Amino acid sequence: MLLRLGHSPDSDDAFMFWALASPRVTAPGIEFEHTLRDIETLNRWALEGRLECTAISAHAYAYVADRYSILSHGASMGDGYGPKVVTTGAMAQADLGGRLIAVPGEMTSAFLALRLWWPGDVVPESRSEPARVATAPGGHAAGILRYRVVPFDAIMEAVDAGSVDAGLIIHEGQLTYGDEGLHQVEDLGAWWLRTTGLPLPLGVNTIRRDLPADVQLTASRALRDSIVCGLENREEALTYAMRFARGLQAATADEFVGMYVNDWTVDMGERGRRSIETFLKAGAARGFIAMSPDITFVD
Repeated sequence: MLLRLGHSPDSDDAFMFWALASPRVTAPGIEFEHTLRDIETLNRWALEGRLECTAISAHAYAYVADRYSILSHGASMGDGYGPKVVTTGAMAQADLGGRLIAVPGEMTSAFLALRLWWPGDVVPESRSEPARVATAPGGHAAGILRYRVVPFDAIMEAVDAGSVDAGLIIHEGQLTYGDEGLHQVEDLGAWWLRTTGLPLPLGVNTIRRDLPADVQLTASRALRDSIVCGLENREEALTYAMRFARGLQAATADEFVGMYVNDWTVDMGERGRRSIETFLKAGAARGFIAMSPDITFVD
């Protein structure tokens, strides 16, 4: 059976899937066809069920739970770190009221985390009607935060150029924003850990629920074996991953891979599952998700 496997062209995903792409790891009865797209494209495709097996944002799962189950292996968890809100000058949360922030996509986990963190409304820049004004920490009026969707790899440039007031950065930008002269307002992964005591679920690997149960299990095992193989052959896997590192130095790419390919990735476990459930329930409680989805896992 041919399974189209969707994942991002990033160093952490490349590291994770190196053994399957080599192929150092095989799955009996299954041939994987790797499809590389940015995460927001994969999120949109999942709405259609286009790929049999695909990485998506944890946030996006709320909209595709009827089509996909979450694999216990391959998750990206921000354990005290994650997407960052950055600006050109030092700012506090309350200073962002009424300003414009660039975000990498409305279905990304980073965007849902931003909405949960911001006490007021987060609205498209084109919206003109009045929005809810809430009180930020310290008693300041938070007002609204306007957003514009910008490709993730162009957000820091947009902030630096002044076309937006702030940026929500993901991927390698979490490590390199300081090199661009930008300042951190908040690390949303650190904020989530302070708030819930849980890691921030960012990305998950999913498989279509209409596939036979044995195929789902075989694919799940193959993905786990690929991750473990990469971790056990780190230098070789990292050499492959550097093709997708977008100009990062090897040491920085290694650090980034270590952030998102680790024990959480091998198996998210009960705590990882709870983090996803807590994240999506929080979104539903604030009205950002229509309803908390029925989450299914393949282990």
